[in-house]
Amino acid sequence: MRRLIPSMVAATLALMSGQTHADTLRMQCAPSKEGRQYCNEIKQRFEAQTGHTLEFIDLPPASDEKLSLFQQLFAAKDASAIDLFQADTVWIGVLNKHLLDLTDSVSDIKQDFFPAAWQNNVVNGRVKAVPAYLDSGALYYRKDLLEKYDEQPPVTWADLTRIATRIQQEERAAGHKNFWGFVFQGKSYEGLTCNVLEWVASQNGGSFIDAQGNITINNPQAAQALNMAAGWIGKITPKGALGYMEEESRAVFQNGDALFMRNWPYAYVLAQDSSSAIRGKVGVMPLPKGAEGESVSALGGWQWAINGYTKNPQAAIALLKIVSDAESQKRALALMGQAPSRVALYDDPQVLAQAPYLADFKSIFAQSMPRPATQTKRQYAQVSRAIYNATFNVLRGDSDGVTAVADLQQRLERIKARGWR
Repeated sequence: MRRLIPSMVAATLALMSGQTHADTLRMQCAPSKEGRQYCNEIKQRFEAQTGHTLEFIDLPPASDEKLSLFQQLFAAKDASAIDLFQADTVWIGVLNKHLLDLTDSVSDIKQDFFPAAWQNNVVNGRVKAVPAYLDSGALYYRKDLLEKYDEQPPVTWADLTRIATRIQQEERAAGHKNFWGFVFQGKSYEGLTCNVLEWVASQNGGSFIDAQGNITINNPQAAQALNMAAGWIGKITPKGALGYMEEESRAVFQNGDALFMRNWPYAYVLAQDSSSAIRGKVGVMPLPKGAEGESVSALGGWQWAINGYTKNPQAAIALLKIVSDAESQKRALALMGQAPSRVALYDDPQVLAQAPYLADFKSIFAQSMPRPATQTKRQYAQVSRAIYNATFNVLRGDSDGVTAVADLQQRLERIKARGWR
């Protein structure tokens, strides 16, 4: 039989897939060695299955620069710059009108993903993205110190406060003068919005703005949550935490100078590195809850979305389904350490053999809560700024919980004005 040249193979595959001609699609790709390997594997699968061609696009490394670039491209309705890309969790509402509606195309895979991660990508009842990989707040703790002082991991915030106070006193009395009970991200920035969402929601104080877009922050439980956190500063949490982001809090914990830490999953791998002072001594668990509430973790991570102006929507959807399937998520974990968004992979023997710590994160991801971004759309940045500034004022002692939530309610009402848009 005469051998088919590559172009004839592509044409044949295109006809078989219902396409009349082969197109070139463009996909975001991380510039790292591991990122390129992952993308090349996706390229091979996509081109073999569809007969189309896949090219890769480099994007700026900083999240805000990426968003700015997308906003410029989409304002110009650029159909050729990029087809498939990853959007931050809080971008879906911002970019909503520029994203391809995936509702009918992905309804068959909805049940395969963590519910909160999926719901994060639904705007006005329409699915605008598919979860790529997950991030969520977690509580890290020193297993060796809890055992030393015969304490159990905390279930409630009151437990954490009591245990942190006791062990901090004991450790300092034993000569560890700079030891602290609890560190978190207290700087006035987006990370503080994530922390306060966890405090408030776990105390049955709601999520600032409900799914229907109603502002709900002015309530006694939310005020109590803010006052609780303010009570940690200077007692079990250093005043310096008012300047901490993720890495500053991790440095304190990983140096062995804190009992508890709130952080994202990336910190677990680093804490177990051979250079870590606390290697083998770290446990991870869902965040504590209020006395009458449930554990809540702020949802992070990234989502696969399609340029709403793409010239090749069907091919782009085929590509999205490839990058979203179990095989691709396993490769993203193996090459880049990205936590899967498919629930079943957290019980997959291959996944757990490669990353045993993910078994601890299944329940954490199941209890995650999106920030109020999809309902507030393009105004989310203003909303988050109002939230973290109000929280920071309470932590700093310039306000109290009752005053802060009342003022924040009014501030958010002014931002909303005639509606979220």
